[in-house]
Amino acid sequence: MNYSQYNRRQFIASSMAMIPLPFMQSLMAGPASKILQAPGEAKRMVFLGMGFGVTKSAWFPKLSEKGAGYELPDGLAPLARHKDGLSIIQNLTHQFSRNGHSGSTFWLTGANQYAVSGKSFHNTISVDQVAAEQLGLKTRFASMQFSGKKLEGAGSGHGKGLSLSWDRAGKPMTAIENPNDVFHRMFSNPKVSIEQQKAELEKRRSVLDTVFKDVKSLRHKLNHDDRDKLEEYVQSLRDIEIRIAKEESWIGVPKKLPENLKEPSLSLEGKEEVRIMYDLMVAAMQVDATRVMTYRMPADTFLQSVGIGASSHGLSHYREHMDKERIMSTKRDLAHAELLAEFFDKLKASKEANGKSLFDSSTITFGSNLSSGHNLDNCPSLVAGGGALKMQGQNYIAKEAGTPLCNLWLSILQGSGVNVDHFGDSSGVLPGLV
Repeated sequence: MNYSQYNRRQFIASSMAMIPLPFMQSLMAGPASKILQAPGEAKRMVFLGMGFGVTKSAWFPKLSEKGAGYELPDGLAPLARHKDGLSIIQNLTHQFSRNGHSGSTFWLTGANQYAVSGKSFHNTISVDQVAAEQLGLKTRFASMQFSGKKLEGAGSGHGKGLSLSWDRAGKPMTAIENPNDVFHRMFSNPKVSIEQQKAELEKRRSVLDTVFKDVKSLRHKLNHDDRDKLEEYVQSLRDIEIRIAKEESWIGVPKKLPENLKEPSLSLEGKEEVRIMYDLMVAAMQVDATRVMTYRMPADTFLQSVGIGASSHGLSHYREHMDKERIMSTKRDLAHAELLAEFFDKLKASKEANGKSLFDSSTITFGSNLSSGHNLDNCPSLVAGGGALKMQGQNYIAKEAGTPLCNLWLSILQGSGVNVDHFGDSSGVLPGLV
């Protein structure tokens, strides 16, 4: 059978899925693994990526003020009431990040874009997905990925609709953009019967079975490079298989709608969009719909909503000595800090059956792979909550220059009970945090 015949067979679609086989140069002439649930109480993770860096003089504390007695910078002033529950960590970086125009792409992975010979782009699994493999077994959604509407400019990575999350094959995971869609995905019950839901899942499983059979027949025809490519593809299929099995296990179990949660408007953008997304995250935790979430935050629309006329990309090139640019950049940081403080307020006000707040069981990371002015060193990293890290009075921590950002991701994973020995280019956990 020639390549063109095989190629047409692989583009098998159902109403819910499209599974194209990757291009194979050499064609030109079972059950999913079980993952053990980490023991202990529910742990939650939220990763919030603003993507375009911060204002150097208004976001980072003074290096001379390490520990709990530091003065909160002007750009983070709204977080003063939560100072005891957060840490700011300085001098973390990704050693392989070289392109300031892909600020969100490698933030949660730490991957080397050029690690694979002959490829101009390569990524690896993101920290949230490592966590979801263990923390997400008992929830309806192993993880949820959100993305701001109308993501423009550099630093937003691969474009609209994509999230901060990457699967085990290093492929980008699609995110939900509109708060209204997020609401219905997490809290609205299906309008079709249980029998129809089962039939749809069976249809999707049949598609997978067909593709698995074709993949098996292809293996002996491939060269070494194409076999590696095929294995990545097979891993993606297994991920779909796991998701189908998970969906099937929740058929007939009604979704819970938190009290007083209203359907969001379809027209939300910018600051109000972020505020509502935070509310939806709190609601998801309240009903335990998911324990792992990522949010790639809006860029240009956010600036416009707080009265800043510059583009997010242009502002990321701000110069510290230019008063007008510095003031605009600080205004953006303040707007983010205000919303973040509100988010923490709501998490602290939501109590669980054991008497602890959602803030106590969660680890919230706010940051970016960019520092300021497209600088890839000293990734801004603010971590809050009691889900993984013990602050031990060290609210401001300045590490040695070049300390792997993946050390923070490893610290969060291990502190949350996720069974991993390393992550990315980590060299160990951050002392005093776990």
